[in-house]
Amino acid sequence: MDTAKAPAYLCIARHGETDWNIAGILQGWIDVEINDRGRRQAYELVAAFSGAGFSHVYSSTLARALETARIVARSLGLPAPHCHVGLKERNFGEIQGVPKAELAELNPVLLQQIMKRNPAISCEQGESMDAFADRVLSAIVDIGERHRGQRVLVITHGWVMDVVTRHIAGLPRSAILNMKRKNGESVWLEVNGEAIRPL
Repeated sequence: MDTAKAPAYLCIARHGETDWNIAGILQGWIDVEINDRGRRQAYELVAAFSGAGFSHVYSSTLARALETARIVARSLGLPAPHCHVGLKERNFGEIQGVPKAELAELNPVLLQQIMKRNPAISCEQGESMDAFADRVLSAIVDIGERHRGQRVLVITHGWVMDVVTRHIAGLPRSAILNMKRKNGESVWLEVNGEAIRPL
């Protein structure tokens, strides 16, 4: 097969659990390590993908994704993960790290929209819906272009996976999904040039 024209096959997975996931605190760009359950989830990914034939592992630059990726790469005998800044979680600006109870007092309407995972939320000093989605999809196209004809594992974040889920379902960027990818959950994509399709 001519690898210059071959698609890449990317498995996009959410990082292992953190204590802030349990508490429901928006992490955004704040570095929070995975907890013991998160490390177990990383090893569950190892077991699930032991025969997947990955050539590389990519990760967000954030600690929770990178630690998950390092566990998987090391356990599968793959090179150390490549970090890609485009895979970072959405920047939620001033509300990153604010507990739900505090946000309920500061801005209850915004909290309600966050709980619904409404991508159209506007956060002071944060990323807009379109800027975030453009960044994520560009990163996936970039990784696909670098690894045509290969299978690549990509460890990233919940709101990133929402962007991917909407895109492959043909939904508007503003659509509320009424679902949330669990820690360690994954979705396979075929990436060929600018085309990103479910596998």
